[in-house]
Amino acid sequence: MTKRKLYRLKLKRTSLVMGKRTLVMGVLNVTPDSFSDGGKFFTLNRAVAAAFNMELAGADLLDIGAESTRPGSTGIPASEEIARLLPVLQALRGRLKIPISVDTQKASVAEIALGAGAQMLNDISGLQHDPRLADVAAKFRVPLVLMHMRGMPRTMQKGPFAKDVLKDVTRGLRESLATARRAGVAKSQIILDPGIGFGKSFAQNYELLGKLPQLAQLGYPLLVGTSRKSFLGATLGLDGKPAAPEERIWATAATVAASILNGAHIVRAHDVREMVQVARVTDCLLHSGRGFTHRSTKT
Repeated sequence: MTKRKLYRLKLKRTSLVMGKRTLVMGVLNVTPDSFSDGGKFFTLNRAVAAAFNMELAGADLLDIGAESTRPGSTGIPASEEIARLLPVLQALRGRLKIPISVDTQKASVAEIALGAGAQMLNDISGLQHDPRLADVAAKFRVPLVLMHMRGMPRTMQKGPFAKDVLKDVTRGLRESLATARRAGVAKSQIILDPGIGFGKSFAQNYELLGKLPQLAQLGYPLLVGTSRKSFLGATLGLDGKPAAPEERIWATAATVAASILNGAHIVRAHDVREMVQVARVTDCLLHSGRGFTHRSTKT
């Protein structure tokens, strides 16, 4: 088990301590073609209801995405992404108590989202798609998640995959960090994500989960998202047919526990209620004998 370093994220009206306990980031896809829920929350009313349900279930953060980045996806224009995202942000502003993160690769979308109440940015491209997103994060002084992705969503699972996945991820994250720091993003506001499922073979995803302690040596908090991903479906599948996304909850739970024990500060999950339980119990294992309490996070 890996002892986590403590970090503090500064948000507009509060701060989040990371490392005392695992933070759970709920996933809300306001897209018609998500791999995990197939457009279940594409309508405004359903999206807003889902946000409040995740908060009630114990989510510490809510990550809203308006552009599908599933394997094979081709992307959408910024105008369409904004049209999907903005009504949800406006409906939640001042009502949702937990901070909202926006999952986007575009600087123009990020700036509008932050103006509409979002407090954090999550870039799956690690600033490869639009480096100007770092300028936006620096301007608003918000936390920025930098994820590693090998290739682009349209082709990332067609390979070729890296010969040494840890070296590839480490190099990519260092490049993203350099871009962010040059733009003026504070070191204390950066979170790293190894990008499970994004341009990695199924075996490499498991390898990365086991080698999170090495990635922690970069000196930044770690966010890990394994929720319902295809490598889990392949592991559980029968006769060459992968298990459906909704059948991957317990497999997700196993990887969430492994991520926490190996140093993850934040886990990103579709099934919030279940993963909050997993996180709380795993935290007790991680902190056994140290007088751990799961309640003290926000200051």
